[in-house]
Amino acid sequence: MCRLLILIFVGLVFPGLLDLAPLLSQEAFNPETEYLRIRTMAFDGNLQDAATDARKLVNAYPSYGDARILLGRILAWQKDYDQAAAVIDTLLITEPDNADALSARRDISLWSKENTAVATDLRTGYSFDYFAEPYTRFWQVFSIGAGHRFDWGPASAGINIGNLITDEETDIYATELQFEAEAYPRFSNKNYAYIAYAYSPGKYFPTHRAAFEFWEVLPKGWALSAGLNYYYFDRNIFIALASVEKYLGKFWLLVKCYVFFKDDGPRTSFYLNARRYFNDFNYLQLTLGTGTAPDEPYNIREDINRLSAHSVRLI
Repeated sequence: MCRLLILIFVGLVFPGLLDLAPLLSQEAFNPETEYLRIRTMAFDGNLQDAATDARKLVNAYPSYGDARILLGRILAWQKDYDQAAAVIDTLLITEPDNADALSARRDISLWSKENTAVATDLRTGYSFDYFAEPYTRFWQVFSIGAGHRFDWGPASAGINIGNLITDEETDIYATELQFEAEAYPRFSNKNYAYIAYAYSPGKYFPTHRAAFEFWEVLPKGWALSAGLNYYYFDRNIFIALASVEKYLGKFWLLVKCYVFFKDDGPRTSFYLNARRYFNDFNYLQLTLGTGTAPDEPYNIREDINRLSAHSVRLI
């Protein structure tokens, strides 16, 4: 009889203990601490183990959005883009305005495009500026070139064809060439840069133009950058820059400051960019600018002595 009671007790209690095991295992670690441990493991390059542990964390805490974003990024770093996108899309179903998730989704889409079989592309472009003071000036630039996606990041080279037309008073009609190369090397998952150089034998493009900008990607959709632009016409010109950017839902906001180092002291300008994404690659952007430091990459000869300027651009 005693043995029968023991068997009944074991049969009733032991299954209950098994049901409690997952709960006890969840309480065995702090999710925030585990998240930081997995992130450190991934940054150290141990992606396989990091992905395994990130899956365990997501399974244990399905509503932990940061863990799901981390898993998606780790899978993308392993070039498993379809699975990475699926992980982020699952989170966006319940949190469609999650800025970190939207930022991760855009990164995954971009990385997947960079790793397609077609690594080389041809590109063309066109831009223009029109001024009515102190004289009428129409400056247009046609661009043609090619780009290639390397393991370390994308790079491109091309030719810019500049055409300057002014009014009868100054009577200038000139067409010039500029040869340029640029690259976006990635140093880590959190750091990348922009490097560029251009040369022109003409007088309206700068003879030499060089640029460097470095980005630090921060949590919560933030990023910081700083850099320096160099131009040479008949003298050396240096323009420093710094920016703060933020992904906010379907919007990307950028505030950038340019500092032009002149002989009589530094001059500054400020630009605000607001971009609204309609999908991963299509967007509408508004740029507002004010100040005395020029920001245009092609031609600043006419702008280096200006006292003040305001600009509005729509892309």
